[in-house]
Amino acid sequence: MGDKFTLYNLKVEVVPSDKPMVCRHRKGDYFLVVGEDLIFPENNSFSMYALSAILPLLPAKQRQLHPNDWMLSDSIIACPDPNCGAKFKITRIGTKEFSHAECTVEKIYDGEEG
Repeated sequence: MGDKFTLYNLKVEVVPSDKPMVCRHRKGDYFLVVGEDLIFPENNSFSMYALSAILPLLPAKQRQLHPNDWMLSDSIIACPDPNCGAKFKITRIGTKEFSHAECTVEKIYDGEEG
C-alpha cells in the first residue's frame, strides 16, 4: 500500500439554466481542481460568492465514493444568488496520485489511538 493515494481531478464549469445569469457568469467559464490547487485558465474569472458555495463540496467530489452516496450523483450546484440562473457543473476529469508524506507531516493512521 505504501503512502500513495489517488484523487480525482475536477472541472467546475458554468452552465446556464432557464433563468438569466445576472452575476457576470459566462457559459463555459471554468476552473480545474488538481489536488489542493484551483487552476483558473487565462481570461476566466469566477465569482467569489459562487466559489464559496462550491468549495465545501470539492474535497468529497475528489474522493472515491460509495455508489449510493448522493455526493456522487449530484453534480450541479446553483449560484447562491437566488436571482441568478447560473449553475456550476462539477465533472471528474481524471485522477492523480499523491504521497501522504508530501502532503502532511502527520503519520499514516494505523487504526490505533495515540
